[in-house]
Amino acid sequence: MAQVVAPRVTRRTVGAIADGAFKVLLAAVFIAGAAPLGRLLGAPVWLMVVSGVALLIGGGIEIGYTRSRSMRTYTQLMVAYDSGWVLAALVGLLMAWRGSSAGGEVWIGYQTVAPIGFAALLAAATPTTTTPDTPEAPAH
Repeated sequence: MAQVVAPRVTRRTVGAIADGAFKVLLAAVFIAGAAPLGRLLGAPVWLMVVSGVALLIGGGIEIGYTRSRSMRTYTQLMVAYDSGWVLAALVGLLMAWRGSSAGGEVWIGYQTVAPIGFAALLAAATPTTTTPDTPEAPAH
């Protein structure tokens, strides 16, 4: 009798999928609430919508590559993305504290560019030779 063995899902894989799903959810919020969020953040509606579309694309690609890219690559990209997110938030807050109205645009601008960069780097990464839930192949 043949047995079908499903790949084991690790916490890292769940984390990568959750990160992509969060981007997709944030995309829906940005698109659906573009006008009120734009007013709140001081960002134009068009930038909110474009940012939402970028997050939707980036999150979808991130979810789509979980089976073919190493979790090491995902982890490195997520750390870089989140570090940039914190930096953009701090710059935006500093700008607001100093009286500038462009702090929200800086943060939303980051949310527009970073998911596409993340997705492009993930797509360009070398596909894994093992399944993503098994021990990683040595880096080349």
